[in-house]
Amino acid sequence: MLEPIIREHANGGKGRLIIQPILSDAELGNKCRLYARVTIPVGSSMGLHTHSSDGESYYILEGKGLYTGDGETREVGPGDATFCADGHNHAIENIGDTDLVLMALIIYSDK
Repeated sequence: MLEPIIREHANGGKGRLIIQPILSDAELGNKCRLYARVTIPVGSSMGLHTHSSDGESYYILEGKGLYTGDGETREVGPGDATFCADGHNHAIENIGDTDLVLMALIIYSDK
């Protein structure tokens, strides 16, 4: 199992994130930058950020979140999926009373 990554105030967000990589860089090759299970504790968030040369998808496993993509905001929960394309921006915040858990996949757009 790969070591978890703790990110404090990710992209200017609140609190911390726990990123548990599923595959190593070698396994991802030159097509993907990240494939991980991400836990966003109560009161925490991933701040608004723009993707450049890649796109990112979230698949919500547990909890309740507020997802913002290109200025549009919606609630997300288990079974919901999001996608942020190259050149676009997004953020996600835990708005529930339990951890928000999601799968994150970042795919390079120009490789």
